[in-house]
Amino acid sequence: MTEPDAPWHAHIYFTEADRAAAEALRDDFIRMADAGRDILFVGRMMDAGVGPHPIPQYEIHFHEASVGAIVAMLEASGLRALVHPLTDDDLADHTAHARWIGAPLELDVTTLDPPGHNQGIPRFGITDF
Repeated sequence: MTEPDAPWHAHIYFTEADRAAAEALRDDFIRMADAGRDILFVGRMMDAGVGPHPIPQYEIHFHEASVGAIVAMLEASGLRALVHPLTDDDLADHTAHARWIGAPLELDVTTLDPPGHNQGIPRFGITDF
């Protein structure tokens, strides 16, 4: 992608041992969203695996123009994260188009939308779910 307004998001994973760090980073993202800087949406902390994600996580939404700043924050946090664009190919977004920060997890790709349909696009930057 090369469009500054293209939709992206990241999944920030946590265990009980690093929950406090995940919460602190989430608070930083909320402050950024409130200030209108880089972050469009911060999801709630999911205390169990959901969808393709096997462990607790939360997600954030942002535009492609903010990828560099967001990746830098995620790398500095020491947390594991999956960063990817939102296209009409949910499987490719979570695999071929994705960038892992930290050790990758095995995702349950059977839960992802089929090519040509991505439920994440209509939710982009809008509401918690």
